[in-house]
Amino acid sequence: MPKAGDIVLAKVQYTDTFEVKTRPSLVLFEEFDNVVVAGITSNRYMKGIQLTKQEGAVKDSVIKLNYIFTISKIMIEKTLFSLSKDKKKIVFDELVNNLKDLSK
Repeated sequence: MPKAGDIVLAKVQYTDTFEVKTRPSLVLFEEFDNVVVAGITSNRYMKGIQLTKQEGAVKDSVIKLNYIFTISKIMIEKTLFSLSKDKKKIVFDELVNNLKDLSK
């Protein structure tokens, strides 16, 4: 069962095409077999949170918190690794910062 902070390999559909690809993603939470994830890219010039090979990534990458989507649990092929407590805190703080306008 995936848990918050896990980096998983999952089948995802891109918004600009009907194509489904297997990509790394960060699990934000799971509920009723639906998993909310953030996309990860190896394009390090994109905006997001840096994820390094030393942390477990295959390549230095970026967690894209502007690319959040819901997938079925069965679309997850495997768990690759889990984020450290410190990195999870960075993700949490950035998500809260991105949502701050909802509190107005």
